[in-house]
Amino acid sequence: MIIVNLDVMMAKRKMSSGELSEKIGITPANLSILKTNKGKAIRFTTLDKICNVLKCSPGDILEYREDDK
Repeated sequence: MIIVNLDVMMAKRKMSSGELSEKIGITPANLSILKTNKGKAIRFTTLDKICNVLKCSPGDILEYREDDK
């Protein structure tokens, strides 16, 4: 299972969802889907923009956890 820790990085950078969505060029609704782990995929170009704006690496945002099933 892949966990998206986008909200953690945004908090560390003191950046709002509205500000980030505007800077990376996606809708606030799509950003919310990513933040709440409801997304099924993320484009590398979007991940690149997020990392560029938040000054982080993909590993700061994406985390792997084994399923408990």
